[in-house]
This record gives sequence, C-alpha cells and structure tokens, in this order.
Amino acid sequence: MIRFLALWLAALLTLSPALAQAPADVRVALDTAAGRIVIAVHADKAPVTAANFLAYVDQKRLDGTVFYRGVGAADYGFVQGGAQNDPKRIRPPIKHEPTSQTGLTHDDGALSMARYAPGSATGDFFIVLGKMPAMDAQPDAPGDNQGFAVFAHVVEGLDVVKAILAAPKSATAGEGVMKGQMLEAPVKILTARRIP
Repeated sequence: MIRFLALWLAALLTLSPALAQAPADVRVALDTAAGRIVIAVHADKAPVTAANFLAYVDQKRLDGTVFYRGVGAADYGFVQGGAQNDPKRIRPPIKHEPTSQTGLTHDDGALSMARYAPGSATGDFFIVLGKMPAMDAQPDAPGDNQGFAVFAHVVEGLDVVKAILAAPKSATAGEGVMKGQMLEAPVKILTARRIP
C-alpha cells in the first residue's frame, strides 16, 4: 500500500507543471472603438477585486461605458474608464486589496481600480503604461498609504491603450486635478466579455 501511494505521488509530481499551478487567470476582451484589449484577470492573487471586475463583465455593466481620461505621454501614464458612478451601472464598493497584500505591482499593462478612500472602489479602473511604483501601497508612508488595487494585466492590445492615452485632451473638461486630463472624444467600450 505504501509503495502504491509513493508511486501515485511520484506520478502526480511529474504531471504537467500547469496542473500544479494556481487556477489560471481569467481572460477578458474589452472591445473598444479603438480596437481590442485582452486582459488576464488575476482571480487567485486579488480575489475580491477580480471578482468585482468580473461581475461588471458578466452583468454587462461595462458595455457602452468609455475610457474618458488619459494622464501622461504615449508610453508612460494611464488611461481610465468604467461606470463613472452611473447609478444604473455601479455595484456596492469593495474591500481594498493593497499591492502589499496581493504581491501585484503597477507595472506596464497593469489594471487597477480607481478609488477615493480605501474601500470606495466600484466600477472605474485604469490601465498603466510603464512602471508606476508610487501607485503601489507604501505601508511606511504617512496618510493614505494603501495605494491602488492591481487585479489584472494587458496581454494583447497595449498598442490600443497607447493610442487612447495619446488622444487629444480637452483643456476645459474635468474638475480639480482632472482638468485637462479628460479625452476630447471618449473611447467607447463596446463590449467586455470573458474569452477562452
């Protein structure tokens, strides 16, 4: 019996490494007026934030929303989109999952939740171009040091994100720090769907 168990265990250990890994990322296609962006949602690393985003996808709450904000230059900055607090689209705010907890970082192609105070994120998100460690949690810093919650990465269509970021901005739209960061012509998210 012990020999059988040892052989069985050895057989399991020699199986494909993919079988031994955590659950696969969930792929989602954001089909936009500027082209397709495919993302890998890290459901195993950021379970609360990923589940929230996937609920928006599965309930078609992102269909018809827009990318409305762009900050930075063509290869460095971020674009923001989502529900824009539309009461017909937003779900309840979620618990904040800081990068210090998930191990994810604001590197090239990261998707993160937009928020005010920690625990206020709903249905707006942004996509990072370049590395932005200042957006990660900074536990030793004073004040709101929780950063933003990364939950996914772009795996195809980073060129589409760059094109959105490079699009003209309105000199007058937006309030406070967002003034001058709003896209002159917001880019529609036609559909957001899970894909194999």
